[in-house]
Amino acid sequence: MTSITRVHNRVSTPLGHPWSAKADRLQSATGIMLGSFLLLHMHFESSILLGKEAFYRVVQLLEGGMFSSTGHGFPIVTKVFSVFMLLVVIVHAAVALRRFPAQLGQWRALRSHMGNIKHKDTHAWFWQLITGFILFFLVPVHLFTMILNPEIGPHLSAERVYHDNAWLLYALLLPAVVVHAMIGLYRVAVKWGLTTQRSGLRKLAKVLIIYLLCLGTASLVSYLFIGSELGIPVQPFVPE
Repeated sequence: MTSITRVHNRVSTPLGHPWSAKADRLQSATGIMLGSFLLLHMHFESSILLGKEAFYRVVQLLEGGMFSSTGHGFPIVTKVFSVFMLLVVIVHAAVALRRFPAQLGQWRALRSHMGNIKHKDTHAWFWQLITGFILFFLVPVHLFTMILNPEIGPHLSAERVYHDNAWLLYALLLPAVVVHAMIGLYRVAVKWGLTTQRSGLRKLAKVLIIYLLCLGTASLVSYLFIGSELGIPVQPFVPE
């Protein structure tokens, strides 16, 4: 005879915490914001490749120079926007840390899983994890620099890169942020069902990574050359 056990008390423990789904959406939203900003930011910065005056005009436009009687932008715009981006980074990092392996055993399990299962998305997530850890230290330094000294221009930016040795920071920041952002945008597109063509999207992500690394490196080298030609004290660039 089969006995039936009846449970009179309803199980009240939820299978998943509602905050987990909200955190996923928040992580994706902030990730899209940061990835999109990176694409715009690197192209604005690369205007230095077109010459000092081209970069100067871009900076004045972004800093609201059209609202100034002199045509010169307002550095406070850069300061405020840097504060805003820092807050977005903090939120993104806070919700992303919940998936970060916190124990040595978890790292070993991850490495074992990657070795046994040759899954490209798992390897992509691993590199996003590593670059995210690097960015946790580098991005706040860059943003705090822009908050404390928001002056931007062909000469002033080149001074920061060359004379203040900021190229060391950017040389580490560039590959980490590009890889992290492009893999992140790829994973968001796949996760939320924006596309089913994973192979094609992976190829696009790789092309963008190579393209942005070349663009960023060329821009950084240009700032180094400009900075090496500047005397001390550095005078802000004034178009002819």
